[in-house]
Amino acid sequence: MPTHRPREPFNALVLAALAVVVTAVLIAAGGGSRRHAVAAVDPSWQGLAGAQRPRVAVGQRVIVLLKAAALADRVGNAGGLATGEEEQRWTESALAAQKLLVARLRVQGVVVQPEFSYTRTINGFSAAFDARGIALLERAPEVAGVYPVRAAYPATIDLGSQFGERPQIALSDRDGRGVSVALLDTGVDRAHPFLRGRVTAGVDIVGGDPDASAAPEPDAPAELEAHGTEMAGLLVGSGGPGALAGVAPGATLLPIRVAGWQRDASARWAVYARTDQLLAGLERAVDPNGDGDAHDAARIALVGVAQPFDGFADGPLARAAAGAVRLDTLVVAPAGNDGPVGPGYGSIGGPGGAPAALTVGALDLRPHYGEARVVLRDGLHVEFDGTRPLASAVSPGKALDVGIGAPRAQSTAPVGYRGAVPLLDFFDQRGVSLVAGRAAVLPTGSDPNGSLVNAARAGAVAVLFYGADLPAGGISLDQNGPIPAVSISDDAAARLLTQLRHRVQGTVSLGSVRTTSNAGEGRVAQFSSSGLAFDGRVKPDVVAPGVALETAEPGSNGDGSARYGTVNGTSVAAALVAGGAALLAQARPYLDADALKGLLVGSARPLADDSVNAQGAGLVDVGGATATEVAAAPASLAFGRATSAKWRAGQVVAIRNVSFRRVILDFHTDVTREGAAPVEFDIRPLRVSLASGRTVRVHIRARVSAKPEGTAPVEGLFVATPAAGGEVRVPWTILFGPRATPGLAAVRLSIRAFRPSDAAPALLSFVAGSVRDVAGRAAVQPLSTLDLDLWSPGGGRIGLLARLRDVLPGRYSFGVTGRDPTGQVLPNGDYQLRLFAYGTEPGPPTARTVTFTIK
Repeated sequence: MPTHRPREPFNALVLAALAVVVTAVLIAAGGGSRRHAVAAVDPSWQGLAGAQRPRVAVGQRVIVLLKAAALADRVGNAGGLATGEEEQRWTESALAAQKLLVARLRVQGVVVQPEFSYTRTINGFSAAFDARGIALLERAPEVAGVYPVRAAYPATIDLGSQFGERPQIALSDRDGRGVSVALLDTGVDRAHPFLRGRVTAGVDIVGGDPDASAAPEPDAPAELEAHGTEMAGLLVGSGGPGALAGVAPGATLLPIRVAGWQRDASARWAVYARTDQLLAGLERAVDPNGDGDAHDAARIALVGVAQPFDGFADGPLARAAAGAVRLDTLVVAPAGNDGPVGPGYGSIGGPGGAPAALTVGALDLRPHYGEARVVLRDGLHVEFDGTRPLASAVSPGKALDVGIGAPRAQSTAPVGYRGAVPLLDFFDQRGVSLVAGRAAVLPTGSDPNGSLVNAARAGAVAVLFYGADLPAGGISLDQNGPIPAVSISDDAAARLLTQLRHRVQGTVSLGSVRTTSNAGEGRVAQFSSSGLAFDGRVKPDVVAPGVALETAEPGSNGDGSARYGTVNGTSVAAALVAGGAALLAQARPYLDADALKGLLVGSARPLADDSVNAQGAGLVDVGGATATEVAAAPASLAFGRATSAKWRAGQVVAIRNVSFRRVILDFHTDVTREGAAPVEFDIRPLRVSLASGRTVRVHIRARVSAKPEGTAPVEGLFVATPAAGGEVRVPWTILFGPRATPGLAAVRLSIRAFRPSDAAPALLSFVAGSVRDVAGRAAVQPLSTLDLDLWSPGGGRIGLLARLRDVLPGRYSFGVTGRDPTGQVLPNGDYQLRLFAYGTEPGPPTARTVTFTIK
């Protein structure tokens, strides 16, 4: 929790503020370099489990949260019992509070046109505001906070694979019948035979299509958005090749299109979602017909997209997830595909950091993969002769012996482009393919899948990637890219390309593929994001299979047959868990959303070789959840950071008996991984006899029993053991070491002496937050809040000029107009801008001061 500060009016025309301009985000906002964001892993899954992230311009959009109660708050206060008429009245009341604020702003000269209104899970709206409007919002007593709109991206990439895996989550006598699942993702191909009859008419937040169908790219109609169809197949598919089926083929799927083709910052079409669109999707998940009565809410809402590195526990999405649970909808979210990071805060994507969400990481359960002998020749010289994993999931039909080709040395892509190698780069100025009938030597880049597809379209028969050691089965897009690919060393690639530029033709031989055992079987996948969330809570909650799962692809093949492929990613794992939740809801229909989550997490099976921060409670076990008699809430704990030998902290876990009989429980903690110091626990009570339907609050006190040596975290599980039946486990982690100083650096004002001007303000820039190197791995250090204060020449505080919330590391810029917090022009004289950066852990802020003179 951040240090508490008195709330200040965020007044006025202040810094022409801006246009709070984020000039360079260091980690998350897609498309840019993430050199300092994630630890290097070998082999590299970057760009493979999660498509290339385009830069997204959200304009002046913000999310405004009001203090007035939302429908979920009213229903929660009523103990979950309300009539349809009451819920509609409460929804109308929340909307009325928004209209009152909008009307008052209009009187003050700010015309507001809300793009989305939220009344069920949270009370608020999204809209575009200029600097004056944002200032008035922060001053308004009815406003709880103003938050940035960010981009979220599909958390998988589709692959074709001859080594595809089938979903391994099932109950022999259940298929999810009678359970509704909302899918918040791209559109779904409802006409696909694998899905036919199981997908209802949906809701299109992005484009308004009444069916929420998989949309084509406006400038390339053959290119369909695929992610929603893939997730739908994993959830409810049936009748596929070889008896392929989803986890819950009897469930009813409600597609809610919150992501799709939209213009990115460079005006190109890209597939992504915005957080304001995702919030609108959650609103419809809990009220599908939109009448203000949430009794028709979906039982489970699967979020198929993730905001990279956005593990905030108290932002709009986290609050909306909590609101959905109060309305009895369990939100299942992917952990993200940004790989493990350093001790402390991890790489969890939003809304996976929400305490109420069931956050899922990915497990690799492939027993084997393919590898092929590769021989590279440079004339008569052999550059390489050895066995390499087949990075492409498509193997050569027979041994290949072909020449080497490469795209143009000077790319046709615009400056700053970071996507796949453009198709045009594979052709010379006469239109002749440079790679037809050859093996194309390509940089891995951030989108190897797209590069492979373009190489195949240009006639390449294989691809040799350099720049990263790609994992086995990591790339190849089903029927669109039926060519093999392997990784080669940078040195070998450099020599081949040098010779090619000197018109010396190299060759490559690819032998037949053989299968080999997967050393990573049963381990958390390297691309799977790990915790902690920014409140110190263990995330993900559980893991599930997330590598090479077979599913449907939108559209059809040239012969009219249905398309299928395989997918990787944490949203794949989340889809399997959402399907498992549907099976559990069918088997035990009286369970509420909290109990569904508590049973799925509590009954998960711990993995011996992975950390709690990577796996949470372990591999989800739906069969075990069906037989478990008690549920814990919260399902994971947040003890925080131990900074000395005197440290101690407490947590409370509510244990509810969800069975129909009395149970006797014993409580204890297991330390699964020792850290910098031993930790002792005091649990009260240690043993209870709990009647059916009753709840006991268990108090857990942790304290360090010796001086910490180092910073290694200690991990473990709080365990509730019944006299008969399965245990319930709640994961926890305690960090060690000093609290990181909140990052605030490179504070600069472009002009130190200026006249007040709204048209040409001085530019204040700074780097907020940080990405630190901890034990050779990156650790994200965000800010909970950043305040910008104006101080007078005599040293007195004039007021708050601006406040940023949920600040991810990046470079930010503000325009300073020379006005005070009320919008009045400042008199001539000297002034100070004081910046205060508050971290997500308790403690003092980092402060910086810049002086300026008004002429």
